[in-house]
Amino acid sequence: MEQLIIAKNFLRQKGIESAEIGIVLGTGLHQLINFVEVKQTIPYKDIPGFPISTVEFHKGNLIYGTIANKNVLIMQGRFHAYEGYSMQQIVFPIRIMKLLGINQLFLSNAAGGINLNFKKGDLVMVDDHINLLTGNPLSGKNYDELGSRFPDMGEPYDVALKARLLQKAIALGIGLKKGVYAAVHGPNLETKAEYRYLKIIGADMVGMSTVPEVIAAVHMQLPCIAVSVITDECDPANLKPVNIQEIIEVAGKADGKLSQLFIEVIKEL
Repeated sequence: MEQLIIAKNFLRQKGIESAEIGIVLGTGLHQLINFVEVKQTIPYKDIPGFPISTVEFHKGNLIYGTIANKNVLIMQGRFHAYEGYSMQQIVFPIRIMKLLGINQLFLSNAAGGINLNFKKGDLVMVDDHINLLTGNPLSGKNYDELGSRFPDMGEPYDVALKARLLQKAIALGIGLKKGVYAAVHGPNLETKAEYRYLKIIGADMVGMSTVPEVIAAVHMQLPCIAVSVITDECDPANLKPVNIQEIIEVAGKADGKLSQLFIEVIKEL
């Protein structure tokens, strides 16, 4: 809690006040920044207690600005277990954003499509998740200032936000599917046997992030929503080699649609 308070006070001194909405931009997703009236860009390395993003395509900035006259805090890059960070480090920024006042959290990520109906470039709203990561951000001492010891995860993704997102996608003519996201450690992609296993246990897509952030958000009673961009098709019967550059390119092509969707929903909040 001391580290959280120090970081919060540092950001308050930087002029970050009355934040309303938090946004986490995943792998290859950055166009939303073009629609933000930016007030402050603060490198993670300057924020006390913040981890430093080590992944080359995660820029590593906390951006404060406005979208449709609403104050937003945007994580331009996130943290992953495969970088060697603890679960508590991974969710540190989410907790900071909540302490700075956000009351909704929008998350995005790049994911592999296990459901054979999902194709490269599809947007998929995360309807539920399966946590296959080692560890939990709520392990250890519980801080009652943040939330209760045993948060309920029956609906980790806010029902009202999901309905609003689906309605807005229809209105904009943007295809938006629904699916279950499985979080794995990474950084390697999965074997054919692992893809078969993930499908058997009910996963529609797989990635290496998001779930710890959602657990922390639910713990703090922070309504959240997440959208995955399908960047590769994980059919074990027809598996093709994937490289990270291709994943970035596919995410980039879908980025405009995802940014438009988030912005239009934020306008109506």
